[in-house]
Amino acid sequence: MTNVSLFGDSIRQIGYGLKVPQLLGSSFRVFQPDDNCRFTYYMLRMIHDCRREIEASEVVHYNCGSWDACDLFGDGAFTPLDEYVRSMLRITDLLHGMCKKLVFATTTPVLEGGTDQVNALIVRENEAIVPLLSARGVVINDLYTTVEQNKTRFIKAEDRVHLTEEGIDACARQTADIIRELAGK
Repeated sequence: MTNVSLFGDSIRQIGYGLKVPQLLGSSFRVFQPDDNCRFTYYMLRMIHDCRREIEASEVVHYNCGSWDACDLFGDGAFTPLDEYVRSMLRITDLLHGMCKKLVFATTTPVLEGGTDQVNALIVRENEAIVPLLSARGVVINDLYTTVEQNKTRFIKAEDRVHLTEEGIDACARQTADIIRELAGK
């Protein structure tokens, strides 16, 4: 039995995280918190609270950035970029201390308009963090590109952020394939 942990925001919680365990099958035990890991500082708390599950995992898959990229007040990202990068590196270093095989999922795009999330801020975060995580040996699950190429089919028009069933399926398959490959199964 291969133990896997999935952490992330609502794109994981009510999205691909619902289907990944089924796709991986009975040879994998998948842990994921019921809670939405939200933004980077909240993710740090989740890592603390779920330490035992992480340490028992062969692979940890995580994402964080959608909340950090929100422009809630019209004055820029909720989490300034330098702070986001610093926090993500801290998260990664902490996870690396508990589990050697890490997968980071890039923050998915949104449909602009009617939301506090802005694709330019999401792109900026992804471009800043991906090379740094890759240099630390983290495998990158590029969900941004997968969703971006099919935005109108993969993102719900109602809330402009969360994934449709088709988007959930695509992201879950991609995530399960990467986890399976990293686990050597």
